[in-house]
Amino acid sequence: MLLRSLTSLLAVLCGVQASCGIDRRQVVRSFNPYRNASSETTPLQVGNGNFAFGVDVTGLQTFSPFAIMSTWGWHNFSLPTTGGQTSVDDFTGLDWWTHGRLVNYNQPNPAQKDISNWLIQNPQRVNLGKIGFSFNGDYVTEEGLENKSQILDLWTGKISSSFTYDGVPVEVETWADSSSDTIGIVVESELFSTESLSIFFEFPLPTRNKFDAPFVGVFNATDQHATVLERGENTATIRHVIDATSYYVAVACDSNAEISGPVNGTHRYILRPSQEAKRIELSVSFSPTGDTNIPSLGEITEASTMWWESFWESGAFIDLSKAKSPNATELLRRTILSQYLTAVNSASSLPPQESGLVNNGWYGKFHLEMILWHSLQLARWNQFPLLWRSVPNIYSQYLDSSINRARLQGYDGARWGKMTDPTGRSAPGEINSLLIWQQPHPMYFAELEYRSFPNEMTLKSWDSILTSTADFMASYAFFNESTGYYDLGPPMYPVSENTNPNATINSAFELAYWRFGLDIAIRWRERQHTPAPAKWVWVRDNLAPLPIADDAFVLYEGIPNMWQNTTVQDHPAMSAIFGLLPPPSSGPGLNMTVVRNTADKIRDLWDLGDCWGWDFPMLAIAQPIAAVNSLRLGDVDQAVAYLLHPLFEFDDGGYPVGGSRVPTPYFPGSSSFLLAMAMFAGGWDGRPGSHFPREWHARVEGFMPGL
Repeated sequence: MLLRSLTSLLAVLCGVQASCGIDRRQVVRSFNPYRNASSETTPLQVGNGNFAFGVDVTGLQTFSPFAIMSTWGWHNFSLPTTGGQTSVDDFTGLDWWTHGRLVNYNQPNPAQKDISNWLIQNPQRVNLGKIGFSFNGDYVTEEGLENKSQILDLWTGKISSSFTYDGVPVEVETWADSSSDTIGIVVESELFSTESLSIFFEFPLPTRNKFDAPFVGVFNATDQHATVLERGENTATIRHVIDATSYYVAVACDSNAEISGPVNGTHRYILRPSQEAKRIELSVSFSPTGDTNIPSLGEITEASTMWWESFWESGAFIDLSKAKSPNATELLRRTILSQYLTAVNSASSLPPQESGLVNNGWYGKFHLEMILWHSLQLARWNQFPLLWRSVPNIYSQYLDSSINRARLQGYDGARWGKMTDPTGRSAPGEINSLLIWQQPHPMYFAELEYRSFPNEMTLKSWDSILTSTADFMASYAFFNESTGYYDLGPPMYPVSENTNPNATINSAFELAYWRFGLDIAIRWRERQHTPAPAKWVWVRDNLAPLPIADDAFVLYEGIPNMWQNTTVQDHPAMSAIFGLLPPPSSGPGLNMTVVRNTADKIRDLWDLGDCWGWDFPMLAIAQPIAAVNSLRLGDVDQAVAYLLHPLFEFDDGGYPVGGSRVPTPYFPGSSSFLLAMAMFAGGWDGRPGSHFPREWHARVEGFMPGL
């Protein structure tokens, strides 16, 4: 632990030392978001990665009930009462024929509909509450306020909001503590003296909705949950109870104030400052245990300012402010805002869900195949202390359950789940149980960490994880006696999740990723002067070749007429073979004619209208990385075009727009965008350094070359 702390300090110091050339503060603040009206889909947020508070234009949640969310805030509805389905252990899943034997998969069982649905829907992430202004009980709309103005200072993490009500100005500051689930609120107004302004706290009930966006929970089902108020001197604690879940909200005010409630028929409580008050300071802390240690406003503002300054001054940085191109300016805007938003929403002790801490998707659960897109950019941007909050810890935490999952299916090693939660369970689902591209992710994370920290601690921290992962990968591959190769699948789903799993065999990207993963695992053993298991080497060296048709990679072996517009929808994973992944370090090299033809066919034939999120950064990465040597493709203009594609949108607050497939925000878009920008800025093995257009006069700091 001490060595990792020292390594974290070294990472920060390296970033600070690298930041001397660029005026980072000026660049960052030039993109501070400004609003004069609330967004219908996204708040502005303060937060710290494990906790976030989203606000409307008033600086609180007065008119738009954006969420207050945390890493620890989860809830289970009661288990079913149906006979034989009253326990998690009653769930049996389904058996599928897999290479001549029956294998049990964690899929909804039609004979166990109730417990299957319960496991899919539970636990769900909780919206911890809503805090807003009350105008003496009068009905007021946002349109009824005048002179509305709001700005987020990215450098310090402060939201400053102002408006006028009934001719009287109101000034608001909103902060979040850097190390606790606490917000700080400052309100200045003469309205307190006439009792025309107060602050409410209200609590919602979770829902069973797969997607809860833009708002989480409902506020009208008051009889299905309970709240209890305890008052102190200028303090109060509200306990919220939902079934077996409970948590606490502690409020501290710097001046005389009275809190009362709940208002009839609600779980709303009202804090009224004394009439002598013209300015109040509040600290509001959320906790699962009722911790009474509430930071003061001064402690919150100091911690936030120091943390955000350290964040921006450490790590890598890109400055395109000298460029005259509007494309460069927009890419820089997205870069700065994406860094802020991923730090607030994704740098947590658990893998983030797709919508971060803004709203709920997939019941608030996270997906282990998406942890790569969410978190890999932290390594490329030299923000390892943030990466280490969850990686490799989450793999260590889930190792035993993943080993058990593989064992029950007759495999060696650890089979990582997909749609999961803090328990480590993988939610039942056909795609959830048959997707395999998340399996080599630990190898990618480990290799990037070793590149920056090539020491014994890195080797040891990842060794058991990589060993169990490689054991499964070698065990999962099936030896095809008729071809002499090891096959992947069937049954399986590729990245695109849109094929017949019983017909899907040897999908192109998964084969390439399998080789990459086993290469890293074997190399890991070599670095420790320990021989790799012979099976790892044998399977790697005898994997089926990447499937090709019409002189281009295809989705999987034997797919009929793919490039005749039959399966050119969803994620174009073949581009990742020479985009996300480096050239193979073992076995046959890539046929660069095939690589070029694949890129051309995706550009010309793929249904980009059916693409979303990380598809466009992946396509962009596939272009600049292709210039690694004289055999590589190099098309920076096309890479920029993908990153600025009209279907790959970011709103005024920097949030990635989800589109028709998923609600906004869809944070894999932000993090994969940052991964692509890191490739532009830091290059890759054999071609390190900046690859931005020369006329942009780009300046970059702190990047290591990618793989």
